[in-house]
Amino acid sequence: MEGSRTVLIVDDEPPILRFLRAALETAGFAVAEAASGRRALDLAALRKPDVILLDLGLPDMDGLEVIGRLREWTAAPIIVVTVRGSESDKIAGLDRGADDYLTKPFGVPELLARIRVALRHAQRRREDPEPVYRRGELVIDLAAHRVWQRKKELRLSPLQYALLSALVRNAGRVVAQRKLLQELWPEGGSSPEALRILVHQTRHRIEPEPARPRFLKTEPAVGYRLEVPDDE
Repeated sequence: MEGSRTVLIVDDEPPILRFLRAALETAGFAVAEAASGRRALDLAALRKPDVILLDLGLPDMDGLEVIGRLREWTAAPIIVVTVRGSESDKIAGLDRGADDYLTKPFGVPELLARIRVALRHAQRRREDPEPVYRRGELVIDLAAHRVWQRKKELRLSPLQYALLSALVRNAGRVVAQRKLLQELWPEGGSSPEALRILVHQTRHRIEPEPARPRFLKTEPAVGYRLEVPDDE
């Protein structure tokens, strides 16, 4: 049971609301519902949910605007749940501040797994702002600013380390290309091609088989993801 965890569902389709409410309540979550963007903003402020499931196609405002307004004051995980499955929609949602993206239709086990990951990430951000990432024989210690593979410390360039730092803080989630470009080259002057080259170089440092990456994965035309660490 999930105890006092509250999920805010934002969707204007009654069958979807009923389906999600039944699935979440069966899993032990408390549920709040909103059928419009304005109601979602009001309920988010009132109920302070632990996770927000947000459809982008709302009757009164675009879901992307809702994400932007929520991110002005809350760090609660936002999982976009929508029929919009294009790469541009995914990128836009992640750029605005969504934590994850599920395209309808989807299964209840996948939804619950995504929610659990989002909750763990939120808890880790509160408790350990400089996490240690471990997966297999790869260890990335952000506080110590050190990386090991097979117990051997790796020497990385500042940009390679900055890339891994950004991905560790979002491990298990896709980080959009645009967000990485802004974080790694805040003054501008770079490109997706430069990012691809950096990813390629970093894989050759951390991956046993760079051509078949186990850790640093590509989401084509969207961004990059560091696989979920072993403790999740």
